[in-house]
Amino acid sequence: MTSAAPPRGRIPAGLLSVLAMVVLLGMGERLAERFLPLYIMALGGGAVAIGALNGMDNLLSALYSFPGGYLSDRLGHKRALLIFNLIAIFGYLIVIVFPVWQAVLVGAVFFISWSAISLPATMSVIATVLPARRQTVGVSMHSLVRRVPMALGPLLGGLLIVRYGEVTGVRIAFTLAILFGLLALVFQQRMLDEPPAETPRGQSNLRVVFAALPPALRRLLVSDILVRFCEQIPYAFVVVWAVTIHGITPAQFGVLTTIEMATAVLVYLPVAALADRTTKKPFVLITFGFFTVFPLILLFSRTFGWLVVAFIVRGLKEFGEPARKSLIMDLAPEGMKASGFGLYYLMRDSVVSLAAFGGAFLWLASPQVNFLTAFAFGLLGMVFFAVFARE
Repeated sequence: MTSAAPPRGRIPAGLLSVLAMVVLLGMGERLAERFLPLYIMALGGGAVAIGALNGMDNLLSALYSFPGGYLSDRLGHKRALLIFNLIAIFGYLIVIVFPVWQAVLVGAVFFISWSAISLPATMSVIATVLPARRQTVGVSMHSLVRRVPMALGPLLGGLLIVRYGEVTGVRIAFTLAILFGLLALVFQQRMLDEPPAETPRGQSNLRVVFAALPPALRRLLVSDILVRFCEQIPYAFVVVWAVTIHGITPAQFGVLTTIEMATAVLVYLPVAALADRTTKKPFVLITFGFFTVFPLILLFSRTFGWLVVAFIVRGLKEFGEPARKSLIMDLAPEGMKASGFGLYYLMRDSVVSLAAFGGAFLWLASPQVNFLTAFAFGLLGMVFFAVFARE
């Protein structure tokens, strides 16, 4: 049952509690996440291990998405998010206790889970507490708040690495992540309301949920998969390209990430307000365009100044992300919003994980092969979406 719309200008308590939790857990998650390829290399791992981590990120994000949506529908947001947060904290502990690169892959099985498994629950909260005309703005607020830790976390993480080294600095970052996670648990249990008794029980049958997905959502899924190939093929190696090959310091890389997130924040809310008043397709298409050109610009970015330009473009790829997520929730079947959202991400990220694994072998061929292959997939996804996508 959808709750009554809050007065205009007032943030509902349920949404506010989720946004606060996103900041705390996101800050812990982002302190070390962007530097894990350097951490793996410092402990003796190579390009294949880095590709395996990125592939696991995509594959596990996919596998966790549908259970996350189902548990959210079945248990309610509050209990489901409590379980998800404890799982992530356990993953951080593994990396701290065992300073070997293999422990990163084991711990990632758990700490990767939070963003993926909690996203359907978060989107369901937004769909529940806000009316349809304000849901894109609600998704934008969530996306904007997520960018606060995404901007500040790598900056602080880079400073920790500069001060304490790649191994000790990352382990300190994960220690801080646990502290943020525990604080978020306290905050969540006090502020997040229990779901109403009428909350749907959820649908665990994948075939039933898939059959309920409309053709428009399936076409969006195909184009999204192609564009995410473009993103994930070079994703884990961006930090290697900048730091190891072209001599950018970890602290400077943190600054680049902050620039990326600041760019995203500047475009979120104005674009979301426009998307709620007009059609969403043009905004999603523009976003796919920025995804596509980033690896091409990165290929020619070999100084800090040019990398700033590349990361501004990377931030602009968030231009239509709120519109895309809102469109998924619009098209997801009624009574199965979280399950439908989770299934979408299950299918998308299961396929895209192949690109993340394959990116390591393309990198071993050469960075140029990696970046140009990514660009080709992005271009294909843009064309498919422009021709076949419907709202």
